[in-house]
Amino acid sequence: MHLLITNIHQLLNVREQCSLLRGKAMAELPMIQNAFLVVHKGRIAAYGCMDDLPEKVYDAVYDAAGATVLPTWCDSHTHLVFAKSREQEFVDKLHGLSYADIAARGGGILHSAAALQATSEDVLFESTLKRLQELMLLGTGAIEIKSGYGLTVADELKMLRVIRRLKEVAPIPVKGTFLGAHAVPHTYRDNKQGYIKLIIEEMLPKIVQETLADYVDVFCEQNFFCVSDTEKILEAADKYGLPAKLHANQLSVSGGVEVGVKYKAVSVDHLEAMNEKSIHALGASNTIATVLPTAAFFLRMQYAPVRKMLQENCALALASDYNPGSSPSGNMNFVVSLACIQNEFLPEEAINAATLNGAYAMGVEKEVGSITIGKKANLIFTKPIPSVAYLPYHFGTPVVDKVMIEGKWV
Repeated sequence: MHLLITNIHQLLNVREQCSLLRGKAMAELPMIQNAFLVVHKGRIAAYGCMDDLPEKVYDAVYDAAGATVLPTWCDSHTHLVFAKSREQEFVDKLHGLSYADIAARGGGILHSAAALQATSEDVLFESTLKRLQELMLLGTGAIEIKSGYGLTVADELKMLRVIRRLKEVAPIPVKGTFLGAHAVPHTYRDNKQGYIKLIIEEMLPKIVQETLADYVDVFCEQNFFCVSDTEKILEAADKYGLPAKLHANQLSVSGGVEVGVKYKAVSVDHLEAMNEKSIHALGASNTIATVLPTAAFFLRMQYAPVRKMLQENCALALASDYNPGSSPSGNMNFVVSLACIQNEFLPEEAINAATLNGAYAMGVEKEVGSITIGKKANLIFTKPIPSVAYLPYHFGTPVVDKVMIEGKWV
């Protein structure tokens, strides 16, 4: 079926050819004013200006009535599989405890791990599928989901099996990342190297055998996993051909960026604490810098130095870090607004970071992330808005009117 969409006010991120965007190129957001778009078999088949609309018969016509249309958000960093919320820790933060304080007394990741270990795979799957459906309604059209709340062989596998089940039923691209090195469990509190050995010798072989993960991740940070710990895990994963994505430089200048670049990580994520060495290393590499502004917002931390990274020609992506402890929201519309307000992204840069570069940050750039012939018709239709800048400017008020996934309304 050929669906013709007419009277699009602005068709955003229109690209005949796609490449990862870096530095100054991130401010370039190609668009067509007063546009049409044709969808066939769930994919983008044609587009152009309404004045150039070919005279032919279509199976269906939808009048966009002045909506702005753009590719759906590509959220390349989430922890969507979890068993319980952690609002008590939110209150603890209001009483003055830091993220590190809460983690040191057994809260944080370890709290989520205890809850997840007590929850069945089926219950996890149903609750995560519901969250995913809610995110799709907000405009998310591709997502990466990490493990890391299991911290035992059985429970890490359980999380990754939930993600695999989501891949099988979700109409959007879903990527799974093994994050066994998210925290050291209580049972290995005095034997971190023993836990790393468990990750390398028991978890990784089973995960690879069952094809449960697309990437491996490590929380490279003080009091979690140091550079040498991270290198051990990445070297083991590399032998299985499992590419890396890293949590890096969230709480301190940890060396995570440099080790990520060394091991050709697809992305290094967080980056709130950066120095010139780390920024330069990223700018000279093919590793994507994924910024997570809602985590900094929720934890009341410094924001990643985006302008400096762009000056060094870095490639930046935006993601939600949706998790129950430090970013309990997957609303990419707010991520884009906050990226402009606090990280000093320009609107065009933020949209590119949350669409095309986000797609590159999880290896789905050939399927989504831009208005390109042959890509999935995963599209956001806004309410009528005057300009591109209005998207991040009008934060907190729903701007998304409709979402289309593979040519079908969500």
